[in-house]
Amino acid sequence: MAVVGVIGGGQLARMMIPPATALGLEIRVLAEAADSSARLAASAVGDYRDTAAVLAFAEGCDVITFDHEHVPQEVLRALVAAGAAVHPGPDALLYAQDKLQMRERLSQLGVAQPDWARVSSADELGQFLTDHAGRAVVKTPRGGYDGKGVRVVDDPAQVADWLADGPLLAEELVRFDRELAQLIARRPSGDARLWPLVETVQRGGVCAEVIAPAPQLTDAQERAAAEIATTIAHGLGVTGVLAVELFQAADGRVLVNELAMRPHNSGHVTIEGSTTSQFEQHLRAVLDWPLGDTTPRAPWGVMINVFGGLPDDRIAAALAHQPEAKVHAYGKGQRPGRKAGHVTVIGAELDDVVYRARAAASHFDA
Repeated sequence: MAVVGVIGGGQLARMMIPPATALGLEIRVLAEAADSSARLAASAVGDYRDTAAVLAFAEGCDVITFDHEHVPQEVLRALVAAGAAVHPGPDALLYAQDKLQMRERLSQLGVAQPDWARVSSADELGQFLTDHAGRAVVKTPRGGYDGKGVRVVDDPAQVADWLADGPLLAEELVRFDRELAQLIARRPSGDARLWPLVETVQRGGVCAEVIAPAPQLTDAQERAAAEIATTIAHGLGVTGVLAVELFQAADGRVLVNELAMRPHNSGHVTIEGSTTSQFEQHLRAVLDWPLGDTTPRAPWGVMINVFGGLPDDRIAAALAHQPEAKVHAYGKGQRPGRKAGHVTVIGAELDDVVYRARAAASHFDA
């Protein structure tokens, strides 16, 4: 029985448990706390920044993979030096950990992305603002997610606190019609599979809904997204699932926003919506097993995130009202704004699927 070790005890690790069980795998999780979302498979509680703790966890695992991208490079490289199979590896994860490094490497790969610059001073940012109609998106290179570490500015003083800590990433403020996401899985031998391109709806910088496939796409946009994801996956040597977050610009172009090298919120719809879910595919990929078919099971799928909490009585009410809906609870304590679960509906008619997904999710509104 192959043993897969997952660093990080969040909902992504939790959702790897069912496909691991189905594939006859043993899954072990290094969780941050005993009450983590993935506690059902938590074989150890420890700090992912502690090299000794991570090395001890890796003993006996056939492969190490991740619930998040925050494991420091020195810990990742210690794992590799100790002989562990690490997927994705540190050389690839670097570009999901550092947005400046990502932009530089994607420029080398010739991938379409917003205009950007490394800025280390108020004067450099001021010049970038002057060159881009007086407004820009500024990001901290590391640590940002779900809208954190991102500010839209028109004056360098608005990020003076960040500039004090080092260089920042400045990007043009893209005029876009919507956001998209392209998922791809790649195994170490180089084989790769794509899922259909999806539309993501953000609220407050956090993904709220996903529609699969993205409606009203042109053939050119589908090809562009697929080529971008394939170029990045092979160019960076990614192993496992890669999510490429994209802008559909007002002029029709498809531009790279950010990368995630792990199963991704935009891919939760694949659990019910695809022949092979992103979680099963990730496990197959990191083990270098044959990849599964990604054909949709229905013409449309809609996933809606639930925030705050999923009490049992509300789950029961949602299922009674919308029996075709699938509810996924992440086993987290209730807290306002916390991503606590999601609801998915698949079907033949988009308007009907959207209605039923939103109707089920409405039972969890505060």
